[in-house]
Amino acid sequence: MRSHCLMSILCTASLSMSACSSQKVEHTGFLHDYSVLKEHKSPSGQDVLGWVSPALVRGRYTQAYLAPSQFYPSAEPTDRIPLSTLSGVTEYYDAALRHELGKVLQLVSTPGPNTLIVRPAITRVSASTQGLQFYEWLPVTLVAAGVSTATGIRDQDSEIATEVSFEDGSTGEVVAEVVRKGTGVPLENDKQVLSADDVKVVLDGWASDLGKSYVAIRK
Repeated sequence: MRSHCLMSILCTASLSMSACSSQKVEHTGFLHDYSVLKEHKSPSGQDVLGWVSPALVRGRYTQAYLAPSQFYPSAEPTDRIPLSTLSGVTEYYDAALRHELGKVLQLVSTPGPNTLIVRPAITRVSASTQGLQFYEWLPVTLVAAGVSTATGIRDQDSEIATEVSFEDGSTGEVVAEVVRKGTGVPLENDKQVLSADDVKVVLDGWASDLGKSYVAIRK
């Protein structure tokens, strides 16, 4: 009986490791074409998937229209991720984007000529059990880690992902796309409610990278 329980715990821990290591950004259908995306490094050194149209005329856009960020697919509030968190995430994302893009482009209230339309989406916000650390791979600690996972007391990662489409304000043509994900502040257990504050550092980083990336490609 003890042997069976030990095996179950080890399997649980192993599954947690494999699930975490195989995690990939999901393509939701928000963007026009995922086949053109390539791996890049953001200005902050993070891994992103992105594409910029070779037809993009450098210096064409002097202003930007920022569409309100949305959840795609639409997100339903839960006990752990309530409506206040969902609305807080989009509101903060919009504010961060306005702050950073406003440094490099004039922001306008409606699209038009020489305008870059920025359409951001939050495609995932969740909490998942943290992967095992190196020292937890040792047999005795692996069992302890498995127990923590099974009982819900193991730390949780706050995870969030975004997809952003950039379009020409006159033609609606897609001129750039980006997909990326991030991990915010760790949660203490599987009962702690995820708040917008837990992922603000990620949203700030995304917005900063977008502003710096635009400066780089317009030169």
